[in-house]
Amino acid sequence: MNHRYAALTVARPALLVVGLLLIAANLRAPVTDVAPVLQTLESVFTLSPAQAGLLTTLPLLAFGIISPFAVIFAKEYGLEHSLFGALLLIAGGVAVRSLGNAWCLFLGTTLIGCGIAVDNVLLPSLVKRDFPAKVATMTGMCAIAMGAAAAVASASAVPLSNAFGWKTTLGATLLLPLVALAVWSSQLSSHTVPAKGTATPPHGGRVWRSALAWQVTLFMGINSLLYYVLIAWLPSMLTSAGLSRSAAGSLHGMMQLASAIPGVLLGPVVGRMKDQKGVAVATGALMGIALVGLCVAPAWATLWAFCFGLGSGGAVLLALIFMGLRAGSAHQAAALSGMAQCVGYLLAAGGPALAGRLHDLTGSWTAVLYAGRGLASVMVVFGCLAGRSRTIGEAHAPSDA
Repeated sequence: MNHRYAALTVARPALLVVGLLLIAANLRAPVTDVAPVLQTLESVFTLSPAQAGLLTTLPLLAFGIISPFAVIFAKEYGLEHSLFGALLLIAGGVAVRSLGNAWCLFLGTTLIGCGIAVDNVLLPSLVKRDFPAKVATMTGMCAIAMGAAAAVASASAVPLSNAFGWKTTLGATLLLPLVALAVWSSQLSSHTVPAKGTATPPHGGRVWRSALAWQVTLFMGINSLLYYVLIAWLPSMLTSAGLSRSAAGSLHGMMQLASAIPGVLLGPVVGRMKDQKGVAVATGALMGIALVGLCVAPAWATLWAFCFGLGSGGAVLLALIFMGLRAGSAHQAAALSGMAQCVGYLLAAGGPALAGRLHDLTGSWTAVLYAGRGLASVMVVFGCLAGRSRTIGEAHAPSDA
């Protein structure tokens, strides 16, 4: 009996960690697997580039609208059950999306976005609750799981499509939520509320009147906009420059894998810096250089895709860290997180469709890439401001009143 009890006490934390990482693996892959086969979908359903961009826009709209309210679901139904329900939504969305009709494609994508939105907010709460002394380590592990799963989904999309068709490609990621559901079901005996500091529904108040809060929000929002424009269109950009669809899909995956690297390298050290201005400027500059590089030297696309992923991954990590460092209390951090996720993702939602429309008007990706370079410069400015060692309302600064 003692041996059995000891085995259970070891197994339960192990299942929790595995379940956490499997949930993280679902936060990008079901969205990013579309881009490598986007040209096929455009042909099958006669979609314009702007319409095709909606396949990336819809999840972002869901992130912006649903994310701030995820904590309400968790308070009502429990953290464990809410995470499980969100995985069910993702699984259902993947299944519907691959049925073969245009309306199923868009409906399934929306369901996937809603499920990811809930898990995206509640997963950090799970880490805070169960791993309070290892938040940075576990967050880094989640970033690796998220990036690795997305990279594999992107890199395998074209080979799967060539061998079995686009429906199989879009349906393949169903394996991720199904495995996560099987493992996470072991946690359903618990019914706990979210950890303190989880993002809450956006509302007015001091945070929304703070210039510093808007600097953090816009730094995150512009980064998200640029990232999801490339998530949607990088394979099309690369094939138009002469790369094969398979090579473009592989680079699309590598970009996402590179975005996980800052979680390992920067996480332990950023919080100990005097300020984060230099790192914030470096991330935006790296993204801007990569965008120009894709335009003027596409033969070096491997380098540019890696640099963009590295810069964008560093920027999103900084944005998450800013939500804690720039707030004066846990309540204020939660309000800032809700504001940044709501506004940031809604801002990003317009990116893929607008990029597709600009491509329609100009007939190439040059204008899109240079427009992205301009936004990266704006992001550098907001990053420099958000990176200052200040907190919201500190010293009653006029700009933060």
